[in-house]
Amino acid sequence: MDQRSPTATGRQGYMTRNRLAVSLLFLLNGFVIGSWAPKIPEFKDRLGISESVLGLLILMFGIGSLVLMPIAGGFIARVGSQKVVKVTAIILSPLLLLLTLVPDVWTAAVAMFLLGGFAGAMDVAMNANAVEVEKSMRRAIMSSCHAYWSLGGLIGAGIGGFLMARFGVLPHVLVVTAICLALIVAAWPMILADKPHPGAAKEKLRLPMTPLPWLIGIMALFSMVPEGTVLDWGALYLRNELGASVELSGFGFAAFSATMATMRFAGDFVRDRFGAKRTLRICTVTALVGMIIAGTAPNAYIAILGFAIAGIGISNMVPIAFSAAGNMPGLQPGIGLSVATFMGYSGMLFAPSLIGFVAEHTGFAIIFASVPLLFIVVLLLSHHADHADGAKGH
Repeated sequence: MDQRSPTATGRQGYMTRNRLAVSLLFLLNGFVIGSWAPKIPEFKDRLGISESVLGLLILMFGIGSLVLMPIAGGFIARVGSQKVVKVTAIILSPLLLLLTLVPDVWTAAVAMFLLGGFAGAMDVAMNANAVEVEKSMRRAIMSSCHAYWSLGGLIGAGIGGFLMARFGVLPHVLVVTAICLALIVAAWPMILADKPHPGAAKEKLRLPMTPLPWLIGIMALFSMVPEGTVLDWGALYLRNELGASVELSGFGFAAFSATMATMRFAGDFVRDRFGAKRTLRICTVTALVGMIIAGTAPNAYIAILGFAIAGIGISNMVPIAFSAAGNMPGLQPGIGLSVATFMGYSGMLFAPSLIGFVAEHTGFAIIFASVPLLFIVVLLLSHHADHADGAKGH
């Protein structure tokens, strides 16, 4: 049976089997990443490594993502996103278990490369599958898919510390692996079976030579750099420059994450109502205002309010950019998405390091007040968001 079979007359229901499946895959991917976060202190202590070596191992995570993401895009163009997302999800599921069993820093580096690589490759594949489900349903679903990713991250991070403290490190990763496999089993028969383009198998796997995928990649890049900046430097800014306590400094990213996750669940409705281009512009202006408030705040409470407003805005910028990347005319969704995810995650992984170096000389206030300049570029390119509505006929 052709699971695509979109209705000829209009949209399908709100939660189809295909949408449930891809939502579970986003939940799984976020759950793995969230489960990794509370393991980091144990991982460092067990290997007996310094912060700088830990930083290099985390860099291997980013390198793995950037290497395997374009490869995943090429395979999606040839065999479809369904097969790629199934394979990458199966390989990703036990990788935290592997990280728990590695005996030294060299095998840990390999394990980190694989974790980042297959988390990134699955990210490309599940976004490509979500694009196909959007087309089949003739309604926006990308924002809520990313909300499920955020929810998975919160669940993984939330229960990770409790499980490790109560039952130990190994039982924790065994539970994580079992939950991942259970999610795969639940989603497996419902994952939309998209077909590759008839000519894709004969085409060489190469990056697109037209400017449009790269322009949308810039939109993703400039949307994700501020997100990574708040994640990595928000707490330090609140504590060192605005005098926040240790407890209060954590509320900056918490407020940002909470509003972002909440608005992602509402984002599809907003996008269906106003269209991708208008939604992106409203979100970008909101994010710009929020970041400027945070960067010019006289105290930590106003800065936290600014981060919360920025989270509302940034929530739907990346999902819309990814949806547009998967709907470009004449380009396989996997190829377009691999460019957008590659550029977007590059910004999230590497830009904060550069920002940290600059902030040593300038302070973080001017950083947070200047980063919104990137949003002006997103506004200038926002007309390309029309491609995100291509399948829905806005």
